[in-house]
Amino acid sequence: MVTTVFLIRHGETEGAETKRYKGHIDVPLSDNGIEQMKRLAAFIAKRVKGQGSGVREKEHLTPCLLHLAAIYCSDLSRAVKSADIIAGPFGVKPVIVPELKERNFGMWEGMTFDEIKEKWPDAFKSWAANPLKFSPMEGESTLEARDRAVPVFHKILNGHKGGSIAIVSHGGIIRIILCELLGIPLENIFRIEQGYGCLNIIEIHDTYPVAKLINFTV
Repeated sequence: MVTTVFLIRHGETEGAETKRYKGHIDVPLSDNGIEQMKRLAAFIAKRVKGQGSGVREKEHLTPCLLHLAAIYCSDLSRAVKSADIIAGPFGVKPVIVPELKERNFGMWEGMTFDEIKEKWPDAFKSWAANPLKFSPMEGESTLEARDRAVPVFHKILNGHKGGSIAIVSHGGIIRIILCELLGIPLENIFRIEQGYGCLNIIEIHDTYPVAKLINFTV
């Protein structure tokens, strides 16, 4: 039995030209982010409906599927809007799951990377070097984020065994889920790139996960 999961990071947000920790701040998609998600929706629809990918075929891409059973998303508007766009070709309504929202960055919420480096250079350096041991100041730790997101991910997965689903979330949460599935130590989450509007495809063969695509953008 093979279960296919499309893990999707939301599209580009307004103000994305400046690297900033948005966390729980409800920032809308930019016009470019909306277009990113439209392109990705078309790409997924072609693969799911068996029309071909629109890009050169590779063995590592998941085989064409017949149906996308459900779409789940964070409750932040950037994820909800992205999920609505992805859902369009399939006629399904996204299910909002608050546990899939981005990590809370505490005192760093809304601040740029440079602002944090200037105000708390040692704390930022420690966080970047080992995000398992260190956390954003007064924010959510990696273990806390894992402990709320991973159980709900497995609950979703168990409800769709043998089917295909999409989950629209955020860079930090998707990295944590990928680490969980692929056996990657959590201190290495920043070794997994997750661009705006990217797609990850994971096939779970009974209980054995296989990464078919990571950080793909259309």
